[in-house]
Amino acid sequence: MSAGPLHRVRAAPALAAALLAVLAAVGVRMAPGDAVERGQTARPAPAGAAQGAAARSAPAKASASTPAQAPVAAAASAASSVTAAVPPEPPPPSACDVLLHRLPTVSRAQCESAALAPSGAQSVKGVPLYWRDVPAAAAAGHGAARAQGPQGTERPLRVLVAGAIHGDEITSASLAVRWIALAEQARRPVHWRFIPVLNPDGLLARPATRTNARGVDLNRNFPTPGWAQDAPHYWEKRTRRDPRRWPGTAPLSEPESGFLHAQMAAFQPQLIVSIHAPYGVLDFDGPQSPPERLGRLWLDQVGIFPGSLGHYAGVHRGIPVVTIELPHALDMPRAAEIQSMWEDLLRWMGEHWPQVDAAARP
Repeated sequence: MSAGPLHRVRAAPALAAALLAVLAAVGVRMAPGDAVERGQTARPAPAGAAQGAAARSAPAKASASTPAQAPVAAAASAASSVTAAVPPEPPPPSACDVLLHRLPTVSRAQCESAALAPSGAQSVKGVPLYWRDVPAAAAAGHGAARAQGPQGTERPLRVLVAGAIHGDEITSASLAVRWIALAEQARRPVHWRFIPVLNPDGLLARPATRTNARGVDLNRNFPTPGWAQDAPHYWEKRTRRDPRRWPGTAPLSEPESGFLHAQMAAFQPQLIVSIHAPYGVLDFDGPQSPPERLGRLWLDQVGIFPGSLGHYAGVHRGIPVVTIELPHALDMPRAAEIQSMWEDLLRWMGEHWPQVDAAARP
């Protein structure tokens, strides 16, 4: 090997060191990572050089971060725009939206005035069970105070009104809705609770059905004594397994009958008015003497049945149950007849609960 090439090899480290010294003098140094990768020891740059390097690198960092942040900002802006563009969810349908088209002779104004609200309970198909309370303060006005007597011991009479227990008895729901306005005008110390449509699934079906969505006759589903034996036997032997009168697999197996039963426990009615059709009679179960007539409906007690509301509440629980059987399931009575039945009901109530009648006297 000649001396020339050997000299050049030996001179290479010296030249590299000289080059590093020159670069450091002008403020450029190798990154620590580069030095480690090459097996060299990184030397700290002079203070002045570090400050200069930071100043020179700042715009580059800002420039490098801007493209990365821009997509994030654009995505956030787009998400905000999408959120603003999505319309709010519409409010749930009102009771009138759901039921009015099935209520004969009830106008939109009458339905909205009834102010039915969801009770929180639902039918088998998830339709709200709507109700409306007319407290004594709203119904009685000045009469409530008079009815309390000198010691203020009297309490408002609690009356539960239920319609459309059978979904194909459509007039029963309309009558209950129309009576809400009369209760507001009655000026009696009575706390009314209206459940105009206990069986909305049956009412809204096409065609309407007596039973609920599971095929159960709700008026055979209440826990009368001996239900487990009597209700199935009656259905099989007396009705010959009529599907319109199937009592269900167990008492209170249905959400609708369970809801009415819960109202009996929570509201503790002293009187229940159950509206049906189309037999055109007046029925009664309970300890009091029955009304002789309501309007054109005359008393004709038809007996008791296993699982019926009249049997359970009136006979077993001792809560009077007035059962109204309108003459037609689809054709409503005239307005005068609706008013006459209402007035006769109030008159009979006054005979058994004197404060109701006393509050109406001038």
